Amino acid sequence: MQVYIFSLFLDNLSDFTLYFFLVIIFAMIDEENYYNETYTENVIRRFKIDELYFRGKTDHQYVECFSNQYLGKVLFLDEKIQSAQVDEYIYHESLVHPALITHPEPRQALILGGGEGATLRETLKHQTVEKATMVDIDKQLVELCQEYLPEWSEGAFSSPKTDLIYGDARRFVEGTQQKYDVIISDLTEPLEKGPSVYLFTQEFFFRIFEILEKDGVFILQAGSTDPVFSQFYSSLARTLERVFPLVRPYWTFVLSFALPWGFILASKSKDPLQLEEEEISKRIRNRKIRRLKFYHSGLHRSYFALPLYLLENLKEGKILTDKKPFIWEL
Repeated sequence: MQVYIFSLFLDNLSDFTLYFFLVIIFAMIDEENYYNETYTENVIRRFKIDELYFRGKTDHQYVECFSNQYLGKVLFLDEKIQSAQVDEYIYHESLVHPALITHPEPRQALILGGGEGATLRETLKHQTVEKATMVDIDKQLVELCQEYLPEWSEGAFSSPKTDLIYGDARRFVEGTQQKYDVIISDLTEPLEKGPSVYLFTQEFFFRIFEILEKDGVFILQAGSTDPVFSQFYSSLARTLERVFPLVRPYWTFVLSFALPWGFILASKSKDPLQLEEEEISKRIRNRKIRRLKFYHSGLHRSYFALPLYLLENLKEGKILTDKKPFIWEL
């Protein structure tokens, strides 16, 4: 009966009206095959969904995972891109290796966040590492990544060196008695009501400092370094300067983000800029680090060469505290 009524409706439409009606219908159908990511109210990116793997909410965040012919598999959290198969190694190698290479002999590593497992994967490439403790609040996300994005972890979760803990990163850091050589912060950015707001404050960084060994190195992903939205990056650098004697901001370009992306290395004593290329190559060789696609000894120092606009923006950073944390409002 419904099909018959719909047919009568179409028969009574003019050719132009019918054409217009069908265009709207097909556009609505086609729209379901695309994903829109809002960067700001003025900038929206659009991705074609070739295959949808998962869409739903965990206890902590909204997760979407699909494949795109250009980017490969893609992960979005709370409607913001987190990682793409085409270039995840650029982000993860840039996050992990400058810090671990800066430390002369990292044995105990702590990873905060990093649910996909790629940060853990890169950390375990250093043969000096005896134990890598990973703390992530979202067990469901980690399990989803193991199911749909196994290319990221490459079996790292099953390594006997891995200690995977599900829990709040701040609670863990404040409660642990363990000391670490390197601490890696691979946390999502601070969105309102998100799980990471109080993981980028001076109080938290003081505790990070306390649980680092005397030659300890702290590294964190620090958000966009584009000319307009680098406030988070600048504020993190200034806040860390209140805690650590040596702070080195750096950056690289991440294709899938369509943005230059920032990282900040904070150290108790070791300076990444004091390492000669020959020594970096020696450490890579002695630690038997294999299958690198981006990081190498010649690239190491160049990470830290910042453009003039970013050097100026760094002067405008604010001190982030528990009372006044940074929360993105785009």
